Amino acid sequence: MKTNLLLASFLLITSIGLPNGSFGADAMGLSMSSKGSHGLSVQGSIFGWFAGQSELASITQADEWLNSPPLTPTALRGKVVLVSFWTYTCINWMRAQPYLRAWSKKYQSQGLVVIGVHSPEFRFEKNVENVRREVKALGVDYPVAIDSKGAIWSAFNNNFWPAFYFIDAQGRVRDQHFGEGSYDESEKIVQRLLAESGNEVVGSDLVSVDARGLEAAADKANLKSRENYVGYERTQGFVSLGGVIRNKSHLFEAPAQLRLNEWALSGDWIMASDGVSVKRTNGRITYRFHARDLHLVMGPASPGTSVKFRVLIDGHPPGGSHGLDVDEHGNGTVSEQRLYQLIRQLGPIVDRQFDIEFFGPGVEAFCFTFG
Repeated sequence: MKTNLLLASFLLITSIGLPNGSFGADAMGLSMSSKGSHGLSVQGSIFGWFAGQSELASITQADEWLNSPPLTPTALRGKVVLVSFWTYTCINWMRAQPYLRAWSKKYQSQGLVVIGVHSPEFRFEKNVENVRREVKALGVDYPVAIDSKGAIWSAFNNNFWPAFYFIDAQGRVRDQHFGEGSYDESEKIVQRLLAESGNEVVGSDLVSVDARGLEAAADKANLKSRENYVGYERTQGFVSLGGVIRNKSHLFEAPAQLRLNEWALSGDWIMASDGVSVKRTNGRITYRFHARDLHLVMGPASPGTSVKFRVLIDGHPPGGSHGLDVDEHGNGTVSEQRLYQLIRQLGPIVDRQFDIEFFGPGVEAFCFTFG
């Protein structure tokens, strides 16, 4: 049982975002412990695990609501509710978003209410204006509960992004699903709960989405690099000469060669517990990766400022393999605290060396993700 649990936990990591400890959760999500009993429902769900509990009442503890007046259990009585935990820099949630949007549109008239609970991972995600901007940019058109203090997260005993909780018309959490995938199964749960509530015209046909850009499904067949934080508390594969230098300005130097999933800093940086910040012009991050897509969560240290950068693949401009946030020459600008798609490769996927060079100080970087 333990062996199977650890294997399933490893597979789960590729389709979920794991908490950084903001709300006291297990930082790596690998021990599973108390959450192991329900953390393995990524390929399905556990019917009745939460039956009779009242997690829905916690939505009254939201700091603020977007796209809706404040919702309450009383106002939702008789409705089927899908609670989706998300944080706006999570690529795993972004790839699930087309389905949430489609379900909300298809089933709203039949009694479904989708609620996105925004529980932040990074400190800048606690800024409601940042969330408001990303709600618009990412096409989130259903009600959003701002959960910056983690009250709703804790009430649901949640540990993952994305996480879906399916609540029946009596306000009971009846099912759950963690991570990307199994969308047909999730939609069938919605249909079943709507039918139970007395809706006789639900039907059994399933949505079909045309996901593009950041929302496109990961190329899992070619995915050999996993999410990696760049702060010293959680990073893996850091190989700058001299190793980690904590919490002070330091001139880092990258080795001549990197192996797969190793990374390095070059230039003047401060490495903090949760990220790195470049202190002088021409600071560089180098990463050896194997994936179709490469993303970096980053932003200006001072809101309202911007810094230009350039990315290279194997020492050359990315050309047609550039991401949404750079041009074919690899040029881009950091102007907001968010996830940036820097690479989307064309053609065969092999080990590549990625470089990003910043043409000014004042950029903070937090996490690489791949797809």
